[in-house]
Amino acid sequence: MAQKAIELYYWPTPNGHKITIMLEECGLPYEIKPVNIGRGDQFKPEFLAISPNNRMPAIIDPDGPGGKPISVFESGAILQYLGRKTGKFYPSDERGRVQVEEWLFWQMANLGPMAGQAHHFRNYAPEKIAYGIDRYTNEVNRLYGVMNTRLKDRPYLAGEYSIADMASYPWVRPYKNQGQDLAEFPSLEAWFQRMRDRPAVAKAVRVGEELRSRYNLATDKEAQKVLFGQRARK
Repeated sequence: MAQKAIELYYWPTPNGHKITIMLEECGLPYEIKPVNIGRGDQFKPEFLAISPNNRMPAIIDPDGPGGKPISVFESGAILQYLGRKTGKFYPSDERGRVQVEEWLFWQMANLGPMAGQAHHFRNYAPEKIAYGIDRYTNEVNRLYGVMNTRLKDRPYLAGEYSIADMASYPWVRPYKNQGQDLAEFPSLEAWFQRMRDRPAVAKAVRVGEELRSRYNLATDKEAQKVLFGQRARK
């Protein structure tokens, strides 16, 4: 029986790319459900029903546990779910799994948030605040150094290629927007090239390119109003 397509609620951002990479690497069928975050789609009730944090990506797998549909939000949780579902890129032995989870959670708690703040203060903030730019540019530089040290004696973050690499690569791709030079980090740069050269990765990061071309966040005031300065919604 043919596998039913996983519904991927998506916009072409680093967090969205994590999931397209995993789906492409696993060869799972999927259907893109665009969530235009610059126009407020993430606040629609039907999306909040599966992603209560009003953030994409999220998935609905019609062939979930017990043959019943399941929804999953948060990119790290989605990667873990797909790893368990397919038995790929997420070890079943405890020692291997711990290594992958260490670097997956490192990305979720460190690389993603700090790189996101660097993007904001360097490229989107209406005022160029030197302290904010320096703070987050320097922190991303430190994190790149952590990756560079880790990758000196292994090809991938957990040794074997895994969801930890899939989570981290999309956040290193915009290194120039973060004020970084990969040439300063030779082991990281070699890993970056290995990731970029994987056919599934190359295909995955092109998914939905035409969606992003509809607006430029750096100049689109309407999108900035939707995305920046959010408070609790009643």
